[in-house]
Amino acid sequence: MLLQWLDYLRGTVLRKLAGLDDGQAHWRPQGGLLPVIGIVSHLTHVEWRWIDGVMRGQDVSRADEEFWPPATLTASAARSAYVERARQTNQFVRSRGLADVPATADAPDLRWVLIHLVNETARHAGHADATRQLLDGSTGE
Repeated sequence: MLLQWLDYLRGTVLRKLAGLDDGQAHWRPQGGLLPVIGIVSHLTHVEWRWIDGVMRGQDVSRADEEFWPPATLTASAARSAYVERARQTNQFVRSRGLADVPATADAPDLRWVLIHLVNETARHAGHADATRQLLDGSTGE
């Protein structure tokens, strides 16, 4: 059920990116909202940090570029990276139990990580909706 919610919310985010050209995907309103492409990039990195970093114990990093990607990142490439990351996350989750503990010390179990990913994705889906509405008036799921 947690993966179903996460997949639904990922789809919501991707629908906010759909139909935007690269310039529109990088557009952001004044006041601090992220561009839609920045939201997609950030969520891709969030899943990577929690699954590969926390759960698998791999070295990961965080950089401001994930929020404000360079113009060289196309909407198509951001979408593809997010879809691939989602596939990898889902594959990892399905290979484990929800009570599995991460490779890193002092971290929660996989259930907590999934609930966090659902929460983070839901928050940013709303963020993407607001940015898209300000960009072109598009609203809804």
